[in-house]
Amino acid sequence: MSIMSEIQVELVLDARNATGESPVWHGAEQALYWVDIPARQLCRWSPATGQHSSWLASEMLACVAPLGATQDWVAGTESGVFQLTPQSDGQLGFKRLAGVSHAMAGMRFNDGRCDRQGRFLAGTMLMNMAAGARVGCVYSYQNGSELRQLLDGFITPNGMAFSPDGRTMYLSDSHPSVQSVWAFDYDIETGTPSNRRLFIDMNPLPGRPDGAAVDADGCYWICGNDAGLVHRFTPDGKLDRSLSVPVKKPAMCAFGGAGLDTLFVTSIRPDGVDLSDQPLAGGVFALRPGVRGLPEAACLT
Repeated sequence: MSIMSEIQVELVLDARNATGESPVWHGAEQALYWVDIPARQLCRWSPATGQHSSWLASEMLACVAPLGATQDWVAGTESGVFQLTPQSDGQLGFKRLAGVSHAMAGMRFNDGRCDRQGRFLAGTMLMNMAAGARVGCVYSYQNGSELRQLLDGFITPNGMAFSPDGRTMYLSDSHPSVQSVWAFDYDIETGTPSNRRLFIDMNPLPGRPDGAAVDADGCYWICGNDAGLVHRFTPDGKLDRSLSVPVKKPAMCAFGGAGLDTLFVTSIRPDGVDLSDQPLAGGVFALRPGVRGLPEAACLT
């Protein structure tokens, strides 16, 4: 049974993102980064100064991770995996690291992140979700190599996360016809997932599974898109608690702050929809759930 927890929610930024995704806490900078997918923007917010910055890319950015110890980023985009370099003119330097051969036109990368060893993993999807095409794949990028396909047969791969020891990989499909989260054994030496098994069936629960994070206790946090909730599941797949946010479409969550004890949540601002009941849609929020997260791994190349 869901345990609804009343917790204070702070509006970090009324960003009005069309699709705010892939929040990442940058420990060295003590700043939050995220993307607005259709706006082709990489965004940054500093808690110390309250300053909000953004940079424009030449393709849609879907998921990002820090690139080594540099100030650059690695990103899954429309046509592959790219190195992003924020520039003073508000643009992003855009260097292709690896191209992708999509199964059909109209596809892009979606959710992704680095494993604990610094490999960048990300899934692809057909942007026309209504088609329900199972053409999405999960790829791995490492050390300047070509993309390595790990999994296929997804409509909207999402919710990627790794257990604290890196030996369990979580992955969801957020399409309305699927709404499931799986766990995989993950070989940390080779970066290979195996032994796929159902971790959470979210069909009877409120919200579709979207972006996710894992806390220091090994619990899996996932946004309940369409339900205005963020759910926490124990490592054995039991629903532990649900936190409410003031928007219907929370998209992805990430732990950050100086003590990694703040849960940041990005969200979606749907186009052509009456937003009078959720004027903060597309905003970035901060919650204090009483647990700590884990540092986000950087991509090693």
